[in-house]
Amino acid sequence: MDSLEEKVSVFMDEHYFSNESELHGSLEDPWGSENSSDSDEPPEKTLYWESKEALLQEILERYQLTGSKLRQEFGRIMEKVKTSDFCSCFKPNSSDCTTCLRRRLVAELRDRGFTTNLCISKWRTTNKFPGGSHEYIEVIASTITRKQIPILIELEFRDQFQIAKAGEEYQKLVSCLPEFYVGKPDYLTAIVRVMCKAAKKSMKEKKMHLGPWRKSSFMLMKWSSFNQTWTSDRLPTYSHAAQPSQSYLSFSGAPTAVVVT
Repeated sequence: MDSLEEKVSVFMDEHYFSNESELHGSLEDPWGSENSSDSDEPPEKTLYWESKEALLQEILERYQLTGSKLRQEFGRIMEKVKTSDFCSCFKPNSSDCTTCLRRRLVAELRDRGFTTNLCISKWRTTNKFPGGSHEYIEVIASTITRKQIPILIELEFRDQFQIAKAGEEYQKLVSCLPEFYVGKPDYLTAIVRVMCKAAKKSMKEKKMHLGPWRKSSFMLMKWSSFNQTWTSDRLPTYSHAAQPSQSYLSFSGAPTAVVVT
């Protein structure tokens, strides 16, 4: 009997996995980079936010077309895990323990035949960015042509972009984002860039400073793709011999992620 990983090709659309150049070419932001100047004139402001919403919606539509059945399957697995006693760190609010939830989901995905990695990205403090680390899940799926496709899973995707003092237009964009992300790195990169440019615009309109951790070059370090194996049913095991995987995200100006051992 085929494993779920072997059946995952049913969940995928080969066209959307192979046509990466189309994604990068057609989803260019007409408003340029994060360092471009912004006009505060009302007509320009309206046009800016309308174009940002349209661009984000186009990216999300393509994201939804790719691996929708796999995303639904993951949603069912997550709902099942959430109803169980998944927390092993005995925190007061164990139902909100994303760390334990992430580890349990890795185990469930592996049990169902997926090649799954618990990943951690770690970066050092520099004169541009504060140091930090971030965990996420990676699933290696196969298409009908046996092409290996990395699928990133971020459990708190929408929360990554919450800014309490941001304007209404920015908050509207945040509300469009999925609660959790299950998809190709390309779409994640495109979403991050749109949202970070929008965050800068919103905070400028509020005449407030935007922290460096809100820039796309910093945000993308969170998913810089260094894989670690996890074998225990309670804690991750990081091996000194573990080799970092290829980074699937495209960004510049960021410190190199390091493997935690």
